[in-house]
Amino acid sequence: PAAVRWLINTVFMAIMSMILTCITASMAGYALAKKRFVGRQLLFTLIVCAMALPKQVILIPLLREMSSLNLYNTIWAVIFPIVGWPFGVFLMKQFSEGVPSEMLEAAQIDGASEAKTFLQIVVPMIKPGIGALAIFTFINSWNDYFMQLIMLSSTSNLTISLGIAKLQAENATDFGLIMAGAALAALPIIIVFLLFQKYFTKGITMGAVKG
Repeated sequence: PAAVRWLINTVFMAIMSMILTCITASMAGYALAKKRFVGRQLLFTLIVCAMALPKQVILIPLLREMSSLNLYNTIWAVIFPIVGWPFGVFLMKQFSEGVPSEMLEAAQIDGASEAKTFLQIVVPMIKPGIGALAIFTFINSWNDYFMQLIMLSSTSNLTISLGIAKLQAENATDFGLIMAGAALAALPIIIVFLLFQKYFTKGITMGAVKG
């Protein structure tokens, strides 16, 4: 059935967006917080400015970019723009600043590689932030109706949100079917929140105390 396909598309989109965003944002946030390189402050300033930029402003360039990469009307056209989410980098930078520099220096003296230091020292210490970012990214990706509407067109590639809108247009009086679709769309968000609730609560609390 089409509804099952839409749900699979949406789950795949949200999970891949969540995983890729957590990976890239945690690495970028760690680099901005603990590494010294030319243009670091300027880069962080640009990221903060990008957070205030409405998505509609960059929509046309994104659409042209996805088209040039032959990704238009694929799920990846919705995933890749979310992976570079400025808020994720900002959040991970704030958490990475809480990692003691002494521990990183000790690991360097012991001969640990950058990858080993990041995976074995940094990641465990910023895990609450990663959990919070995972929830934020999943929900943002799942509910990003506008981006999905612009990037996806064929029926087989629709997400559950677009599918529900399609059902409303084609079955305007079948409220039972529409409500069932809406309930189905909300269920995965609830499941993800329950799975990451511990990290989400801890991450928000740590962020509040830090602020």
